[in-house]
Amino acid sequence: MSYASIYQCAGDAAFLGRVTACCAQEGAVDPPDAAGDLIWKVSSAPDIEAAYASALAANNPNPGGDPTVVTDQMILSNVQGHLPPP
Repeated sequence: MSYASIYQCAGDAAFLGRVTACCAQEGAVDPPDAAGDLIWKVSSAPDIEAAYASALAANNPNPGGDPTVVTDQMILSNVQGHLPPP
């Protein structure tokens, strides 16, 4: 685990967009606000951090927007674990 990769992931606009879309699909009343509240928890999840760090090491130019790096299922699992019910 690297605080640097967590920080980069949490600040990745493409990744935030994907987390926001997930929050919307999961019924959040205010998806951007919900994603903002969850982005650090989701970014620091062990599976997401490891995948993101690996993509950084491989010089992937868009790790947060690349669904082969962090899958939608990975995002969904972590959002569902933290998103309060609507």
